[in-house]
Amino acid sequence: MIKFIIPAIIVFLIVLFWEKIQEFFYNKFNIKMNYIVLAIFVVILTIVMALLYF
Repeated sequence: MIKFIIPAIIVFLIVLFWEKIQEFFYNKFNIKMNYIVLAIFVVILTIVMALLYF
């Protein structure tokens, strides 16, 4: 049960603090987060969730 709760909490915190994360990356690296990075993250998260399920 914990293996499902912890990733859900991590995703919730990322969604909650997305603006601050985006600001941090822009200030630190002077690049804007784009949809490609977000898409890659979602794909990786989906793969991890699938591996946890099976």
